Amino acid sequence: MTCRRFSSAVTLCIASAACVLSSASVAQQPYPARPVRIIVGFAAGGATDIGARALAQKLSETIGQQVVVDNRPGAASMLGAELVAHSAPDGYTLLFANATVAMPSLFAKLPFDVQKDLRPVTLVGYGPLALTVHPSLPVKSVKELVALAKRNPGELNYASAGAGSFTHLAMALFITLTHTNLVHVPYKGGGPSAIATMAGETQLTFASVGASIPLLQQKRLRALAVSGSKRSVALPEVPTVSEAGVAGYDATSWYGMLAPGATPQTIIAKLGDTAMTGLTDLQLQKRLLAEGIEPARGGTDEFASYFSAELVKWAKVIKAAAIPPQ
Repeated sequence: MTCRRFSSAVTLCIASAACVLSSASVAQQPYPARPVRIIVGFAAGGATDIGARALAQKLSETIGQQVVVDNRPGAASMLGAELVAHSAPDGYTLLFANATVAMPSLFAKLPFDVQKDLRPVTLVGYGPLALTVHPSLPVKSVKELVALAKRNPGELNYASAGAGSFTHLAMALFITLTHTNLVHVPYKGGGPSAIATMAGETQLTFASVGASIPLLQQKRLRALAVSGSKRSVALPEVPTVSEAGVAGYDATSWYGMLAPGATPQTIIAKLGDTAMTGLTDLQLQKRLLAEGIEPARGGTDEFASYFSAELVKWAKVIKAAAIPPQ
Protein backbone atom coordinates (compact mmCIF):
# COMPACT_ATOMS: atom_id res chain seq x y z
CA MET A 1 0.00 0.00 0.00
CA THR A 2 2.81 2.41 0.93
CA CYS A 3 4.65 1.68 -2.31
CA ARG A 4 1.52 2.31 -4.34
CA ARG A 5 0.93 5.65 -2.57
CA PHE A 6 4.57 6.60 -3.13
CA SER A 7 4.32 5.60 -6.79
CA SER A 8 1.12 7.65 -7.24
CA ALA A 9 2.71 10.66 -5.60
CA VAL A 10 5.75 10.40 -7.86
CA THR A 11 3.52 10.10 -10.92
CA LEU A 12 1.53 13.17 -9.81
CA CYS A 13 4.71 15.17 -9.26
CA ILE A 14 6.06 14.20 -12.66
CA ALA A 15 2.77 15.15 -14.32
CA SER A 16 2.68 18.49 -12.49
CA ALA A 17 6.27 19.20 -13.41
CA ALA A 18 5.50 18.38 -17.03
CA CYS A 19 2.59 20.86 -17.02
CA VAL A 20 4.76 23.58 -15.53
CA LEU A 21 7.49 22.95 -18.09
CA SER A 22 4.93 22.90 -20.88
CA SER A 23 3.43 26.21 -19.73
CA ALA A 24 6.86 27.76 -19.44
CA SER A 25 7.69 26.53 -22.91
CA VAL A 26 4.54 28.15 -24.33
CA ALA A 27 5.24 31.38 -22.45
CA GLN A 28 8.75 31.46 -23.87
CA GLN A 29 7.59 30.99 -27.44
CA PRO A 30 8.06 34.15 -29.50
CA TYR A 31 4.87 36.11 -30.10
CA PRO A 32 2.73 35.25 -31.96
CA ALA A 33 2.66 31.47 -31.56
CA ARG A 34 -0.95 31.00 -32.72
CA PRO A 35 -3.65 32.82 -34.73
CA VAL A 36 -4.61 36.36 -33.73
CA ARG A 37 -8.20 37.60 -33.63
CA ILE A 38 -9.24 41.18 -34.40
CA ILE A 39 -12.64 42.20 -33.03
CA VAL A 40 -14.72 44.72 -34.99
CA GLY A 41 -17.68 46.25 -33.18
CA PHE A 42 -19.66 46.80 -36.37
CA ALA A 43 -21.37 44.59 -38.93
CA ALA A 44 -19.46 43.38 -41.96
CA GLY A 45 -19.30 45.61 -45.01
CA GLY A 46 -18.74 49.03 -43.48
CA ALA A 47 -15.57 51.10 -43.61
CA THR A 48 -14.38 49.91 -40.19
CA ASP A 49 -14.83 46.26 -41.12
CA ILE A 50 -13.18 46.66 -44.52
CA GLY A 51 -10.26 48.55 -42.98
CA ALA A 52 -9.80 45.80 -40.40
CA ARG A 53 -9.81 43.07 -43.04
CA ALA A 54 -7.30 44.93 -45.19
CA LEU A 55 -4.93 45.29 -42.23
CA ALA A 56 -5.52 41.70 -41.07
CA GLN A 57 -4.51 40.36 -44.47
CA LYS A 58 -1.27 42.33 -44.41
CA LEU A 59 -0.50 41.29 -40.81
CA SER A 60 -1.09 37.63 -41.72
CA GLU A 61 1.55 37.95 -44.42
CA THR A 62 4.14 39.45 -42.09
CA ILE A 63 3.78 37.88 -38.62
CA GLY A 64 3.63 34.25 -39.74
CA GLN A 65 0.23 33.54 -38.19
CA GLN A 66 -3.33 33.81 -39.44
CA VAL A 67 -5.09 37.03 -38.39
CA VAL A 68 -8.87 36.73 -38.48
CA VAL A 69 -11.60 39.36 -38.15
CA ASP A 70 -14.51 38.67 -35.81
CA ASN A 71 -17.52 41.02 -36.11
CA ARG A 72 -19.32 41.71 -32.82
CA PRO A 73 -21.76 44.56 -33.61
CA GLY A 74 -23.91 46.27 -31.03
CA ALA A 75 -24.15 49.26 -28.67
CA ALA A 76 -22.39 51.60 -31.12
CA SER A 77 -19.40 49.22 -31.22
CA MET A 78 -19.02 49.06 -27.43
CA LEU A 79 -19.95 45.35 -27.21
CA GLY A 80 -16.85 44.50 -29.22
CA ALA A 81 -14.75 46.94 -27.20
CA GLU A 82 -15.94 45.33 -23.95
CA LEU A 83 -15.02 41.86 -25.22
CA VAL A 84 -11.45 42.99 -25.91
CA ALA A 85 -11.20 44.98 -22.67
CA HIS A 86 -11.98 41.81 -20.71
CA SER A 87 -9.80 39.48 -22.80
CA ALA A 88 -6.44 38.05 -21.75
CA PRO A 89 -3.70 40.65 -22.31
CA ASP A 90 -1.62 38.32 -24.45
CA GLY A 91 -1.87 39.95 -27.87
CA TYR A 92 -4.19 37.32 -29.33
CA THR A 93 -7.41 39.35 -29.07
CA LEU A 94 -7.28 42.87 -30.47
CA LEU A 95 -9.79 45.61 -31.31
CA PHE A 96 -10.11 47.49 -34.59
CA ALA A 97 -12.15 50.58 -33.76
CA ASN A 98 -13.17 53.94 -35.10
CA ALA A 99 -13.49 57.25 -33.27
CA THR A 100 -16.66 56.12 -31.43
CA VAL A 101 -14.55 54.19 -28.92
CA ALA A 102 -13.18 57.55 -27.70
CA MET A 103 -16.67 58.71 -26.72
CA PRO A 104 -17.53 56.77 -23.53
CA SER A 105 -19.53 59.71 -22.15
CA LEU A 106 -22.21 58.83 -24.72
CA PHE A 107 -23.10 55.88 -22.51
CA ALA A 108 -24.73 56.03 -19.10
CA LYS A 109 -22.68 53.10 -17.81
CA LEU A 110 -19.99 50.98 -19.41
CA PRO A 111 -18.77 47.71 -17.85
CA PHE A 112 -15.17 48.70 -18.53
CA ASP A 113 -12.91 51.75 -18.43
CA VAL A 114 -11.90 52.83 -21.93
CA GLN A 115 -8.70 54.52 -20.72
CA LYS A 116 -7.56 51.76 -18.37
CA ASP A 117 -8.82 48.61 -20.07
CA LEU A 118 -7.83 49.40 -23.65
CA ARG A 119 -4.34 50.27 -24.86
CA PRO A 120 -3.64 51.99 -28.21
CA VAL A 121 -1.45 49.98 -30.58
CA THR A 122 -1.45 51.82 -33.88
CA LEU A 123 -3.43 54.47 -35.69
CA VAL A 124 -4.32 53.02 -39.09
CA GLY A 125 -5.95 55.95 -40.84
CA TYR A 126 -8.25 58.93 -40.89
CA GLY A 127 -11.72 59.14 -42.38
CA PRO A 128 -12.88 62.71 -42.95
CA LEU A 129 -16.53 63.40 -43.57
CA ALA A 130 -18.05 65.64 -46.22
CA LEU A 131 -20.49 68.36 -45.21
CA THR A 132 -23.09 67.97 -47.95
CA VAL A 133 -26.36 69.72 -48.75
CA HIS A 134 -29.28 69.08 -51.06
CA PRO A 135 -28.68 70.85 -54.41
CA SER A 136 -31.85 72.91 -53.94
CA LEU A 137 -30.51 74.58 -50.80
CA PRO A 138 -29.43 78.10 -51.86
CA VAL A 139 -25.93 77.91 -50.38
CA LYS A 140 -22.57 77.19 -51.97
CA SER A 141 -20.27 77.74 -49.01
CA VAL A 142 -20.12 77.15 -45.27
CA LYS A 143 -20.46 80.89 -44.60
CA GLU A 144 -23.64 80.99 -46.68
CA LEU A 145 -24.98 77.94 -44.82
CA VAL A 146 -24.31 79.52 -41.43
CA ALA A 147 -25.95 82.77 -42.52
CA LEU A 148 -29.02 80.91 -43.80
CA ALA A 149 -29.29 78.91 -40.58
CA LYS A 150 -29.07 82.05 -38.45
CA ARG A 151 -31.81 83.73 -40.50
CA ASN A 152 -34.01 80.64 -40.09
CA PRO A 153 -33.29 79.14 -36.65
CA GLY A 154 -34.76 75.68 -36.16
CA GLU A 155 -35.92 75.37 -39.77
CA LEU A 156 -33.04 73.43 -41.33
CA ASN A 157 -32.96 69.68 -40.71
CA TYR A 158 -29.81 67.58 -40.75
CA ALA A 159 -29.55 63.82 -41.07
CA SER A 160 -27.19 61.60 -39.10
CA ALA A 161 -26.35 57.92 -38.97
CA GLY A 162 -28.11 57.75 -35.60
CA ALA A 163 -28.11 59.38 -32.19
CA GLY A 164 -24.57 59.33 -30.83
CA SER A 165 -23.03 58.40 -34.18
CA PHE A 166 -19.93 60.19 -35.38
CA THR A 167 -21.95 62.06 -38.02
CA HIS A 168 -24.25 63.27 -35.23
CA LEU A 169 -21.33 64.50 -33.14
CA ALA A 170 -19.63 66.12 -36.14
CA MET A 171 -22.74 68.25 -36.65
CA ALA A 172 -23.09 68.87 -32.90
CA LEU A 173 -19.59 70.34 -32.94
CA PHE A 174 -20.50 72.43 -36.00
CA ILE A 175 -23.61 73.78 -34.29
CA THR A 176 -21.67 74.60 -31.12
CA LEU A 177 -18.94 76.52 -32.94
CA THR A 178 -21.30 78.36 -35.32
CA HIS A 179 -24.01 79.11 -32.70
CA THR A 180 -26.71 77.89 -35.04
CA ASN A 181 -29.94 75.99 -34.40
CA LEU A 182 -30.33 72.93 -36.64
CA VAL A 183 -32.83 70.11 -36.13
CA HIS A 184 -31.44 66.58 -35.77
CA VAL A 185 -33.11 63.77 -37.72
CA PRO A 186 -31.41 60.42 -36.91
CA TYR A 187 -31.42 57.52 -39.35
CA LYS A 188 -30.25 53.91 -39.08
CA GLY A 189 -26.85 54.30 -40.65
CA GLY A 190 -24.73 56.53 -42.84
CA GLY A 191 -26.24 55.23 -46.07
CA PRO A 192 -29.85 56.05 -45.14
CA SER A 193 -28.88 59.49 -43.84
CA ALA A 194 -27.12 60.38 -47.10
CA ILE A 195 -30.09 59.10 -49.09
CA ALA A 196 -32.45 61.20 -46.94
CA THR A 197 -30.54 64.36 -47.77
CA MET A 198 -30.28 63.37 -51.42
CA ALA A 199 -34.06 62.88 -51.49
CA GLY A 200 -34.73 66.23 -49.83
CA GLU A 201 -36.10 64.78 -46.57
CA THR A 202 -33.35 66.75 -44.83
CA GLN A 203 -31.32 69.67 -46.05
CA LEU A 204 -27.81 68.66 -45.00
CA THR A 205 -25.68 65.92 -43.51
CA PHE A 206 -22.15 64.85 -42.78
CA ALA A 207 -21.38 61.73 -44.83
CA SER A 208 -18.28 59.65 -45.40
CA VAL A 209 -16.15 60.91 -48.26
CA GLY A 210 -16.14 57.48 -49.90
CA ALA A 211 -19.93 57.26 -49.92
CA SER A 212 -20.33 60.89 -50.99
CA ILE A 213 -18.19 60.88 -54.12
CA PRO A 214 -20.63 59.13 -56.52
CA LEU A 215 -23.52 61.31 -55.27
CA LEU A 216 -21.42 64.44 -55.75
CA GLN A 217 -20.43 63.35 -59.24
CA GLN A 218 -24.09 62.80 -60.10
CA LYS A 219 -24.88 66.25 -58.60
CA ARG A 220 -27.36 64.70 -56.24
CA LEU A 221 -25.51 66.30 -53.31
CA ARG A 222 -23.29 69.37 -53.05
CA ALA A 223 -20.17 69.36 -50.87
CA LEU A 224 -19.40 72.52 -48.93
CA ALA A 225 -16.46 71.32 -46.88
CA VAL A 226 -14.71 68.33 -45.33
CA SER A 227 -14.58 67.77 -41.60
CA GLY A 228 -10.88 67.08 -41.02
CA SER A 229 -7.96 69.32 -40.15
CA LYS A 230 -6.67 68.99 -43.72
CA ARG A 231 -8.24 68.55 -47.13
CA SER A 232 -9.28 65.11 -48.28
CA VAL A 233 -7.09 63.32 -50.79
CA ALA A 234 -10.27 62.23 -52.57
CA LEU A 235 -11.78 65.76 -52.63
CA PRO A 236 -8.76 68.07 -52.84
CA GLU A 237 -10.78 70.98 -54.25
CA VAL A 238 -13.15 71.04 -51.25
CA PRO A 239 -11.98 73.18 -48.28
CA THR A 240 -12.01 72.06 -44.68
CA VAL A 241 -14.73 73.45 -42.42
CA SER A 242 -12.05 75.45 -40.63
CA GLU A 243 -10.72 76.89 -43.91
CA ALA A 244 -14.29 77.73 -44.88
CA GLY A 245 -14.73 80.00 -41.87
CA VAL A 246 -15.35 77.92 -38.73
CA ALA A 247 -12.04 78.38 -36.95
CA GLY A 248 -10.81 75.42 -34.92
CA TYR A 249 -13.28 72.93 -36.34
CA ASP A 250 -11.94 69.38 -36.68
CA ALA A 251 -14.12 66.28 -36.67
CA THR A 252 -11.91 63.61 -38.14
CA SER A 253 -13.10 60.07 -37.79
CA TRP A 254 -10.19 57.67 -37.38
CA TYR A 255 -9.47 53.97 -37.40
CA GLY A 256 -7.03 52.25 -35.09
CA MET A 257 -6.03 49.04 -33.39
CA LEU A 258 -6.13 48.62 -29.61
CA ALA A 259 -5.31 45.82 -27.18
CA PRO A 260 -6.37 44.90 -23.62
CA GLY A 261 -4.95 47.39 -21.17
CA ALA A 262 -2.41 45.11 -19.47
CA THR A 263 -0.84 43.82 -22.69
CA PRO A 264 2.99 43.80 -22.33
CA GLN A 265 4.93 46.57 -24.03
CA THR A 266 6.96 44.04 -26.04
CA ILE A 267 3.79 42.78 -27.73
CA ILE A 268 2.40 46.28 -28.24
CA ALA A 269 5.67 47.37 -29.84
CA LYS A 270 5.82 44.35 -32.16
CA LEU A 271 2.22 44.80 -33.29
CA GLY A 272 2.65 48.53 -33.74
CA ASP A 273 5.87 48.23 -35.71
CA THR A 274 4.45 45.47 -37.91
CA ALA A 275 1.26 47.41 -38.61
CA MET A 276 3.14 50.60 -39.46
CA THR A 277 5.41 48.69 -41.83
CA GLY A 278 2.34 47.14 -43.46
CA LEU A 279 0.78 50.57 -43.94
CA THR A 280 3.64 51.52 -46.25
CA ASP A 281 2.43 48.89 -48.74
CA LEU A 282 0.96 50.63 -51.77
CA GLN A 283 -1.73 47.99 -52.32
CA LEU A 284 -2.94 48.32 -48.73
CA GLN A 285 -2.95 52.11 -49.04
CA LYS A 286 -4.96 51.87 -52.26
CA ARG A 287 -7.50 49.56 -50.62
CA LEU A 288 -7.91 51.90 -47.64
CA LEU A 289 -8.22 55.01 -49.81
CA ALA A 290 -10.98 53.31 -51.80
CA GLU A 291 -13.00 53.27 -48.56
CA GLY A 292 -12.21 56.90 -47.77
CA ILE A 293 -9.57 55.95 -45.19
CA GLU A 294 -6.37 57.97 -45.52
CA PRO A 295 -3.43 55.93 -44.13
CA ALA A 296 -1.89 57.31 -40.95
CA ARG A 297 1.74 58.13 -40.28
CA GLY A 298 2.60 57.58 -36.64
CA GLY A 299 3.50 54.90 -34.13
CA THR A 300 2.14 53.66 -30.82
CA ASP A 301 3.17 56.70 -28.77
CA GLU A 302 1.59 59.10 -31.24
CA PHE A 303 -1.66 57.12 -31.21
CA ALA A 304 -1.71 57.02 -27.39
CA SER A 305 -1.39 60.81 -27.20
CA TYR A 306 -3.98 61.32 -29.93
CA PHE A 307 -6.41 58.90 -28.26
CA SER A 308 -6.13 60.72 -24.91
CA ALA A 309 -6.80 64.06 -26.60
CA GLU A 310 -9.83 62.61 -28.43
CA LEU A 311 -11.36 61.39 -25.17
CA VAL A 312 -11.16 64.90 -23.70
CA LYS A 313 -12.33 66.64 -26.87
CA TRP A 314 -15.46 64.58 -27.47
CA ALA A 315 -16.47 64.60 -23.81
CA LYS A 316 -16.62 68.41 -24.08
CA VAL A 317 -18.59 68.26 -27.35
CA ILE A 318 -21.12 65.82 -25.91
CA LYS A 319 -21.58 67.98 -22.82
CA ALA A 320 -21.89 71.21 -24.82
CA ALA A 321 -24.45 69.65 -27.15
CA ALA A 322 -26.41 68.25 -24.18
CA ILE A 323 -26.55 64.79 -25.76
CA PRO A 324 -28.12 62.48 -23.16
CA PRO A 325 -26.22 59.28 -22.31
CA GLN A 326 -27.66 56.17 -23.90
